[in-house]
Amino acid sequence: MEHTPEDGFYRDKHVHYIRNLNKDKNTFEYVATEHLRVSGIYWGLAALDILGELPTGEEAEELISFILQCQQPDGGFGGSVGHDSHLLYTLSAVQVLAILGALDRIDKESIVQFVQRLQQPNGSFHGDSWCEVDTRFSYCAVCCLRLLGRLDAIDCNTAAEFIHQCRNFDGAFGCVPGAESHGGQIFCCVGALAILNRLDLVDADLLGWWLCERQLPCGGLNGRPEKLEDVCYSWWILSALAILRRLHWINGDALAGFILTAQDAEDGGIADRPGDLPDAFHTFFGIAGLSLLGKCGLPCPVNPVYALSHRTLESLGIDPALPALPCCASPQLPPHGQ
Repeated sequence: MEHTPEDGFYRDKHVHYIRNLNKDKNTFEYVATEHLRVSGIYWGLAALDILGELPTGEEAEELISFILQCQQPDGGFGGSVGHDSHLLYTLSAVQVLAILGALDRIDKESIVQFVQRLQQPNGSFHGDSWCEVDTRFSYCAVCCLRLLGRLDAIDCNTAAEFIHQCRNFDGAFGCVPGAESHGGQIFCCVGALAILNRLDLVDADLLGWWLCERQLPCGGLNGRPEKLEDVCYSWWILSALAILRRLHWINGDALAGFILTAQDAEDGGIADRPGDLPDAFHTFFGIAGLSLLGKCGLPCPVNPVYALSHRTLESLGIDPALPALPCCASPQLPPHGQ
């Protein structure tokens, strides 16, 4: 009979699952995810960091070598070797190298210039040379430059103002001005504004109400109204609540229970919801959500702004403490006494 850990968290199996994701290169799943390999490495590595199980020696060097091969002549990184540069994968690459203590192995200035060229006059960022604009890219640019210690390379005021223009009547944020509010975009916008020290542009109570409404009877969170629960929103929604000091506005025990029921008790890993197959993406965000909730005794706490462990941030000289909230946005009681 399968042994269930006392806290219900299959830690050792998750470590085994993540460590083996990159070993069988003949599976359909491995081939089909080539375009986002760099981000996949980040998700797995960041989860191992939270679990206190980072690879070392040859295993770490193999990952570093692969990431370095993904840098393109323009300074940015593609999702895999030979793929075009994009802000999404450039941030993931910088995060991986930061976790492994290898940022000194790259030409930082070439990355800074890549990011700098993508900022537009209105403060927004293109993701790549094809000119798509999205607040995800604003976060990627701001976070990447902060990790490199070069926020001075962009116009931070216009960057913050563009994000502010993406705020909706409900206090939440979309991908561009006038776009639908979405949990993933909220993390990107609130996280970017936290890094820019502009949380004064967030209505913490109004947004906090929208965020806590995402919890469903099963305990899980969805990303927008009338959608199904999904483990990944245990990060997107919860991180924003943590930055706003409003984690107590949801039922943390119920959410942790939902994440734990989405585990694969046989092979490890966490799925989007109970009964589905696990993947690296949901495994990381499920573990990160449990870390934010302070559950399961995870040894290396995750930071809700950077999606990196406190250990990694401290190694870069970045204070993992949350930025101060404006006095008018200090923590309040949950709405309607929740």
